[in-house]
Amino acid sequence: MATESTNTDSKTGSGRIVFFVLIAIAAVLFILGLVDDYTMDGPNIHPMDQFLIEPLFGTGPIHWYTPTNVTLWMGLAIAGIATLMVMGTKGRAVIPSRSQSMAELAYGFVRKMVEDVAGKDALPYFPYIFTVFLFILFSNFLGLIPTSFTPTSHIAVTAVLAMGVFIGVTVLGFVKNGVSFLSLFWVSSAPLALRPILAVIELISYFVRPVSHSIRLAGNVMAGHAVLKVFAGFAGTLGVAGIVPIFGVVAIFGLEVLVSAIQAYVFTILTCVYLKDALHPHH
Repeated sequence: MATESTNTDSKTGSGRIVFFVLIAIAAVLFILGLVDDYTMDGPNIHPMDQFLIEPLFGTGPIHWYTPTNVTLWMGLAIAGIATLMVMGTKGRAVIPSRSQSMAELAYGFVRKMVEDVAGKDALPYFPYIFTVFLFILFSNFLGLIPTSFTPTSHIAVTAVLAMGVFIGVTVLGFVKNGVSFLSLFWVSSAPLALRPILAVIELISYFVRPVSHSIRLAGNVMAGHAVLKVFAGFAGTLGVAGIVPIFGVVAIFGLEVLVSAIQAYVFTILTCVYLKDALHPHH
């Protein structure tokens, strides 16, 4: 009974912490909206400005070697991953700390996903999939910090991730299966007359994979951040009366937290599906 009471109190305390964190972030967004999105001429809301790529030092044209806000926040995402997975688990305690528990939970979650979707023979490729999952997850979550930048809101970033998966599974498919990998496009269970048509459709859908894979992630992240900026901006233009819609900003921000996690999950599980097709191409 005492244990159940303790667990209940712990869950209640965690729920309160999350609620107050959301309120605090919404308050920050409200203040930023009040300062940045209101002029003497009325509302001056520019929700897409948050996606502009800017150099970290000085002004001028951006070259391939120029450090930008994208570079900074991708570096912070990698630093966060290293901190959690290396520093957080270095103790390897029997009774894990919070950081070790989070690392073990993420590891077990993705490993089970790979095994369930692609099979046990896909486990050698788990490190790559796990790395992609953590990078997207940390980038999405760090992008929720007010005035931060979200690398995964740009198609240039998500396209590189998607093309890496596409090229990797395609090469792996031919290495593992040879020419028989092409059987992925030949639906042997369909009537013979329909098989050539279905083969063309399957081929087109296969090459569209990196497009849908990348646009889904970037589009959802960009849309959510733009909506959040619009609502926060309008709340800011209301002045003191914006205290009421601030709770709407809290709800939207909570939804964005959920979307950030879901999009990392969707990208990863689709990667597992494509890997399964490469390992087992036969219909």
